[in-house]
Amino acid sequence: MPRSVRPRDAATLILLRQNGDEPEVLLGQRHGGHAFMPNRYVFPGGRVDQHDHLVRGGAPLRAEVRARLERSATPARAHALAVAAVRETYEETGLMLAAPAPNGAKPPANRAPWDEFAALGLAPALDKLDYLYRAITPPQRPRRFNARFFVADARDTVGELGGSGELLDLRWLGLREAMALPIPQITHMVLEMVGERIKQAADDGDRGVPRFRTVHGRFVFDEE
Repeated sequence: MPRSVRPRDAATLILLRQNGDEPEVLLGQRHGGHAFMPNRYVFPGGRVDQHDHLVRGGAPLRAEVRARLERSATPARAHALAVAAVRETYEETGLMLAAPAPNGAKPPANRAPWDEFAALGLAPALDKLDYLYRAITPPQRPRRFNARFFVADARDTVGELGGSGELLDLRWLGLREAMALPIPQITHMVLEMVGERIKQAADDGDRGVPRFRTVHGRFVFDEE
């Protein structure tokens, strides 16, 4: 039996907005040529870049969000995951979750998109992120990710919807409409969780983070 591929750190951002009384999320379709989930509709996201550790936020992660991430990550890794969620979302959708850059902050040299943030005097607004879900791709898949799912209010973004073209057919969709599209199972589960979170009146800082993983060949849903 071939050795299982080690999962790579990845981050996903669920942008949420209200359209009248209906909540909507932003999804895009992965290109048919992708080896991982071709033609599926997904939230923007991707793997952590080594330079994500070096980027200063316009505001830090909230204490309760940082604490949840650090149940399974070092402080540096938690920061990089949050930064990656913002970066991937901008690259794939053209929307910046941004705040004024701290005085003296400099992006990694010649690294897009951070030079584009810096040109506008902006940096990732990490305090606008909440940590919602973690999913680890099962073993024996050709590509595996240790993905953290974040959520943020679309009103905290700037820019025009467009992106790099990596995600096709970008669109805002109600939760039920989104579930009717060809989406991965994990995206369906996360959409259900988003619906439940919207119904909650307040955030519980001590709440657990749902986690999907595989243990001894069996799918396991638990909390971290």
